[in-house]
Amino acid sequence: QVQLVESGGGLVQAGGSLRLACAASGRTFSSYYMGWFRQPPGKEREFVAAIRSSGGSTYYSDSVKGRFTISRDNAKNTVYLQMDSLKPEDTAVYYCAARYYTAPKYDYWGQGTQVTVSS
Repeated sequence: QVQLVESGGGLVQAGGSLRLACAASGRTFSSYYMGWFRQPPGKEREFVAAIRSSGGSTYYSDSVKGRFTISRDNAKNTVYLQMDSLKPEDTAVYYCAARYYTAPKYDYWGQGTQVTVSS
């Protein structure tokens, strides 16, 4: 069982930056792929970024590539999402998710943190 707690959301002006953090419980954090997803108001939840268990490979949606950076610190059981050059369309609830490296889908989700970008 993995429990995930996000932090770092808030209100920021367009062009600004925020860093989200997701703290995970458990002693096998390094065995989990970690991802960030978001749900804009009135829309479906969508993929944002993911990072392999070792941190060696990262993946991004086209909409955030070049602006967002996912990273992880396995010693601290934490995954981060650095968000730069924020746009109003980045406004959403951001969720952290985890899946065991052999699992086909994300099984564990955080409660979400609100990010609001004003124009």
